[in-house]
Amino acid sequence: MSEIFEYPFDAAEIMRKSKKLKRELLEDGTSRVKKRIAILGGSTVDAIADVTELFLLDAGIEPEFYISEYAQYYNDAVYPPEELLAFKPDVVYFCTSYRTLTEFPRTSDTADEVNAKLDAQFTHFTEAWESVTEKLKCPIIQNNFELPPFRLLGNSGFADIHGRVNYINRLNARFAEYAGAHTGFYICDINYVSACYGLDEWHDGTQWYMYKYALPMNAVPAYASNLAAIIKAMYGKSRKVLALDLDNTLWGGVVGDDGAENLQIGRDLPGGQVYSEFQEYVKLHKDIGVLLTVCSKNDLGIAMTGLEHPDGTLRPDDFTVIKANWENKDENLLRTAEELSLLPESFVFADDNPAERQIVRDRVKGAAVPEMEGAENYIRILDRGRYFEVLHLSEDDLRRGEMYRANAARAAAQHSIADYGEYLDSLEMKAEINTFIPMYIARIAQLTNKSNQFNVTTRRYSEAEIANISHDVSYIPLYGRLSDKFGDNGVVSVVIGNIRGAELHIDLWIMSCRVLKRDMEYAMLDELVRRAKEKGITEIYGYYYPTAKNAMVRELFDRFGFEKISSDEAGNTKWRLIIDNYNEKNTHISVN
Repeated sequence: MSEIFEYPFDAAEIMRKSKKLKRELLEDGTSRVKKRIAILGGSTVDAIADVTELFLLDAGIEPEFYISEYAQYYNDAVYPPEELLAFKPDVVYFCTSYRTLTEFPRTSDTADEVNAKLDAQFTHFTEAWESVTEKLKCPIIQNNFELPPFRLLGNSGFADIHGRVNYINRLNARFAEYAGAHTGFYICDINYVSACYGLDEWHDGTQWYMYKYALPMNAVPAYASNLAAIIKAMYGKSRKVLALDLDNTLWGGVVGDDGAENLQIGRDLPGGQVYSEFQEYVKLHKDIGVLLTVCSKNDLGIAMTGLEHPDGTLRPDDFTVIKANWENKDENLLRTAEELSLLPESFVFADDNPAERQIVRDRVKGAAVPEMEGAENYIRILDRGRYFEVLHLSEDDLRRGEMYRANAARAAAQHSIADYGEYLDSLEMKAEINTFIPMYIARIAQLTNKSNQFNVTTRRYSEAEIANISHDVSYIPLYGRLSDKFGDNGVVSVVIGNIRGAELHIDLWIMSCRVLKRDMEYAMLDELVRRAKEKGITEIYGYYYPTAKNAMVRELFDRFGFEKISSDEAGNTKWRLIIDNYNEKNTHISVN
């Protein structure tokens, strides 16, 4: 991640250098996923698109934009022009704002008249959303509304139904309810972004009256960063791990020099409350499935005394991995990634030492390294960095830390058994393999967008696309859930096969790296073949498209017993399996 896009960023510099930054990003050799984004605007949006593009390019997403004409968001949604239909967007973004709203309550209105205006405004938007869902069949991002630039009723405008603040809060609540009830629909919270920026500056009318921009130019990077966070999360670019230094990061002072009893932590100490609040904030991340790790130059035993401080919130068992030693932090971070079977781009490294940050930034490519300057700023820096954007909280997200700790127990058990087959049997593994069901649609879509290593085609799917496939008889879609004596790994594998006559073509085969070498892929193949035979299929075709990250599955179909029937100079391969005489390959997992 480039430093210029780390919060707090220099908005003026980003705006001034936007063309140069785009050129440098496109020429840096990064392999990026391409996505088509339609922006349907209620105001001028060109600068928003330009800067959002920079944040997405930096995250490994190369966007192509369709931009509606000025204030044509409703018409383009309800009556999409041929150009938009041909564009076939992967995402539609409704870039609306307070300036988009055309009718507000008047003090002379009755309560029924105010409610009628609110209903009409909400219906106006739902008509647009539902048309996009029906005609374009893609996820939607919709802005909520920032607070108004004035309060005619003063403080009463918050509670009185005639107040604009009250009206906007109620409309925002309607939007939130709609988002909660509809998959593939996400709110871009510009109400929060504008409050952070400052309403007086946000509502500076110069840009609006001259160019019809609903916000000042220097606010665009903060706005674009917030929007990009949603899109990045949709396509698996959210971070998974918060790796933390200890001394002067989780507490004030150096535990090895000062002793645990003299550390600055605790609400009763003048310099300790800031660290107490930061520890509380960090621990909350466990509730959204973020893994916490320690990466500290320290003696392990002494570090533990700091983590067991009676006024601390975090405890040793809150961390999935603890690296407290005298090795270089970049090396420890890479070892942690290897132990967790994650790539460096899953990590955010938080350290108060600028020299250590720079070493990790230089040597651990892909890791996010925010500028942790001043303990009083730690929470804001991590929070505004939007590293851990959540679209939906699945059961697997909530249990991720538990799953990885169970993986450590499995690794310990493996070392105690010489024969690997005996080790697999000792795990007492049980798999649930079935066609897609509504309960797992969000998790399946999430897995398709986050899996990069065990992924033969690297195709990505939205929740809406997964839901459509689950009902389409021309597909065999399977999910796999794996558990063992140490715990439940959740949904860990997805296969999507497209039926074409007597042939089945595998569009997607993915598996979470946390269950590698457990033979889950063989259990999935056995079930896929069984269901294919039921449908009269005689041949299954597999495809491998190489990326910088999926080399581990280059020979997957060869291991399955497929025959390679074609390859090209780029390394793309096609494979075929005749299933008449197929012999089941799973011998270690009991399949329900």
